[in-house]
Amino acid sequence: MDSLDEQLKEIKKLISIVWELREKCPWDRKQTFKTLRTLTIEETYELCEEIEKLNYLGIKEELGDLLLHIIFYAKIGSEKNKFNIGLVAKELTKKLIRRHPHIYKGVKIKNTDQVLSNWEKIKLKEGRSSILEGIPSNLPPILKAQRIQDKVSSVGFDWKKSEDVLQKLDEEILEFKEELNKKDKVSLEDEFGDILFSLINLSRHYKINPYDALEKSNRKFTKRFKFIEKQIKKTNKEIIDLDLKEIDYLWKQAKNET
Repeated sequence: MDSLDEQLKEIKKLISIVWELREKCPWDRKQTFKTLRTLTIEETYELCEEIEKLNYLGIKEELGDLLLHIIFYAKIGSEKNKFNIGLVAKELTKKLIRRHPHIYKGVKIKNTDQVLSNWEKIKLKEGRSSILEGIPSNLPPILKAQRIQDKVSSVGFDWKKSEDVLQKLDEEILEFKEELNKKDKVSLEDEFGDILFSLINLSRHYKINPYDALEKSNRKFTKRFKFIEKQIKKTNKEIIDLDLKEIDYLWKQAKNET
């Protein structure tokens, strides 16, 4: 494993190359915060995909792509006399020390829950008016619901038992059923949202990642549906030609096969 000095040497070299490209490459010269934003989101998803596969070579490559973006943003910031990579690192260092008093100030903690609780209290002391203030408004809804629930839970706003969350989910489903009879789309959408929010809360209590769980179901359904399509093609028919009973038979067969 490379020493810290060797790693810092490579980072310095990378920074100098990014600066050189910014000066000499036409494409790099054109980039702004806004033009890079979408690419950064794409790179983040690519990293997540490699992490899901636990592909270390892929993770290393995608981390490099994200690191490039971070240095690039810092370079643009320095050109505008707003910040630079050194200031980014300095502020992050100060924040990490400030938010880990159990490491740097001798504060006693018992478990990770206390770490998270202290973290949120420190953020409030830093000037935030609410523990929910730091949640980006454009986060994907599932992830946003997770972050909301994690944050309020860290200050004690949570169900005491997982069974209580199950009961709450049953209540939300019952309310949804009641709205079905009224045929009010706005209210129906509200109640459906409450069901999803409760489901995500349930996943949190049972230590299930809702993204992973849903993606597994997506893949499972896709695999089974493609199996059905394959079987239908053998009969020179289209799926639209089959009745529900025939499709149900093939679906059960797909479940057995996949």
